[in-house]
Amino acid sequence: MSEAAAVDASPFDLAPAERAGAGDPPPAVLCIHGLTGTPYEVRPVAEALVARGFRARGPLLPGHGRPAEELARCAYADWLECVRSEYAQLAAAHGQVFVVGMSLGGLLALVLASETTPSAAAVVGVPLRFTAGRVLAIAVGRFVKPMLPKRDGSDIADPAARARHPGTKMMPLASAHELVKLQKRVRALLPRVRAPLFVGHGALDRTASPEDAVAIAAGVGSAEVVERRYAHSAHVVPVDVDGPALARDVAGFFGRFRESAR
Repeated sequence: MSEAAAVDASPFDLAPAERAGAGDPPPAVLCIHGLTGTPYEVRPVAEALVARGFRARGPLLPGHGRPAEELARCAYADWLECVRSEYAQLAAAHGQVFVVGMSLGGLLALVLASETTPSAAAVVGVPLRFTAGRVLAIAVGRFVKPMLPKRDGSDIADPAARARHPGTKMMPLASAHELVKLQKRVRALLPRVRAPLFVGHGALDRTASPEDAVAIAAGVGSAEVVERRYAHSAHVVPVDVDGPALARDVAGFFGRFRESAR
């Protein structure tokens, strides 16, 4: 991958190489990025899936890729509306649809999986619950200091990957408050998630507790759940040290549930 492509933060819609004699559309994957992030952070997983014959689409969530003040005006319902629309478009054109979500994107993916029937889902670095003190600080702090600089940049263990990682440099506390509200909704919906589920988390994550991955794996109603910890990575695993391993793991997991692979 070139350096220019490596920092491409734009939305993507990637198609696999055309297969001889293939008439049916390939399975599709909706790839959802995290809060203050961009599609860049889920693109490595998308590219691994495209290499396995999937179409991969990564939209830019409302308010993202814009000044932080615009993100602060978005409610979590805006993010949900976006991913529901994207999922519906893929479902209308493809026989199978899968979902990948990173952090906030993982919360949104779990809502989708509770409402629809994806062939499988994968979530990475999902912040299922913050401490009571952190929730209170967000609730009160948004009125006192609406914007906070992201300490040391994004939560990525690899210094080079952290340095080139695009995204909003400030965290609007109004957006963090919307994420807290979404967390509560997702916790209530977990038993309704029935799709096969892959749950990944960086062992060095300072943003979301690795124990959240355990809680998700234990709380969903899925008959098949794989939970994997990545020892050398922090929050944004797809672009961190263990990114290639995560991409292979997700592609392999989804490959097991492709109808053409059965």
